Amino acid sequence: MPKHSEVPSDARIGYVVKRYPRFSETFVVNEILAHEAAGTQVEIVAQFGPVDTHFQDAISRVRAPVHYLPAKASKASDLWRQLHAAARACPAAWSTVAANGDVDVRTLHQALALADLVRQRGIEHLHAHFATGATEIARLASALTGVPFTFTAHAKDIFHESVDPVDLERKLAAAHAVVTVSDYNVRHLSAAFPHLAHKVVRIYNGLDLEDFRYGAPTERAREILAVGRLVEKKGFRYLVDACRELVERGVAFTCAIVGAGDEEMDLRARAAEAGLEGVVTLTGPLPQREVKQRMRRAAALAVPCVVGADANQDGLPTVLLEAMALGTPCVSTDVTGIPEVLEDGVTGAMVPQHDAIALADALQGLLARSAERLALAERARGRIEEAFDVHRSAAALRAVFAGARREGVLREDRVPVH
Repeated sequence: MPKHSEVPSDARIGYVVKRYPRFSETFVVNEILAHEAAGTQVEIVAQFGPVDTHFQDAISRVRAPVHYLPAKASKASDLWRQLHAAARACPAAWSTVAANGDVDVRTLHQALALADLVRQRGIEHLHAHFATGATEIARLASALTGVPFTFTAHAKDIFHESVDPVDLERKLAAAHAVVTVSDYNVRHLSAAFPHLAHKVVRIYNGLDLEDFRYGAPTERAREILAVGRLVEKKGFRYLVDACRELVERGVAFTCAIVGAGDEEMDLRARAAEAGLEGVVTLTGPLPQREVKQRMRRAAALAVPCVVGADANQDGLPTVLLEAMALGTPCVSTDVTGIPEVLEDGVTGAMVPQHDAIALADALQGLLARSAERLALAERARGRIEEAFDVHRSAAALRAVFAGARREGVLREDRVPVH
């Protein structure tokens, strides 16, 4: 067994996600590409296949193989065969299964398949995204194989009213380290689980800044852009209301809302009722290449996030980082980690949640004043370069992974050999 100073820094990493690829999870793709650029070997493990109709162009650059776990055992005998095979490879398998009697059959089946994949592919560390099913199967596979695991907690997986604190605590306790995407999230998790606060580290989601080159926003079309899933927490209903206010003020502009989701019909009806045909357009989802083109053209990006009635809220929207990197001035709210990147009057405009009039005021100012757009955009780009470079974020993640592996080695070194 190597001592901790000999633990390799380039171990093969298994990335565990619910679905791959997924249109809305550009941060996962960015992260994997940054690891690969640094020479790290990555294996992608997905619980389920994709359901989206559009995907990011960057996915074509990912070299990591993708493994899809079986959705469920076709019959009970298959699960028993898995269990016996796991017990032959890991004597602790039966006690691990017994200690997790509340785990459903599909989760156990996928965890056993992941454990087998870890052994077959020589995976030395597991990292899951979102503290939900992907983290649960990584936790169980880690217990079955002895390979350490970490996970990244984002937003819905820790804030939503459906989150079970007992389940989340179990995942935090089992993980070798827990990454989260904002200081706000660190404070939230530390307050909820103070005895586990030492495990939580903040690493921002980052961007490959070569893919997001800055363009000064002095000459921009009178367009407002919004990008995201059409769900309550994105606050797009307030953007539609702000657009109605701007029309009533006689402001000339257009607004495009890019994305799909449960609120699409409600938003279309809201826009139609306000007489905004030809002013507000819901485009549906678009490829990232086209979204970036629209960002470079727009005078402002609106990110009017709110805390939903079910406590769901955004962590730190990637689209906000992308627009700030490209030089598009942003208007947003003080939800969760957003104030860590957008400072009112410095790197963007901040308005209260649920306030369509304040949102309209801020957007009207950006449409009208090119000098203000330029000053905000220059400082915003500086903030992104300072804290949101994906290569630095990925390096910080790899340091967390290496620390988890060192801890695992030290634990094994302390186990007496009989």
